[in-house]
Amino acid sequence: MKGLTMNSLARLDSSFIPNPTPVVPAQAGGLLTILNWASGIGLVLGVLGVIIVGIGMVIQLQRGEGAQAIGKLGWVLLGCIIITGASGIVRAFV
Repeated sequence: MKGLTMNSLARLDSSFIPNPTPVVPAQAGGLLTILNWASGIGLVLGVLGVIIVGIGMVIQLQRGEGAQAIGKLGWVLLGCIIITGASGIVRAFV
């Protein structure tokens, strides 16, 4: 019995392999609009949060306490990552 090799696979007719195209249902239009708005608003608030934490770091640095605000910056950046990741995961399933 001869083994299955790449040469024998290359000779197979590929016309029977389906090539589906993804189509967004018409009913999902409103949901996608809400997701786009929520993602955009979340990212704007994330950038605003980074700016606020940066201002707080400058003020605390002048007082000699600047290293304590780095944890706050990490939480804000983690929130931004969750917002961008969540919208991408939901869009993959819709």
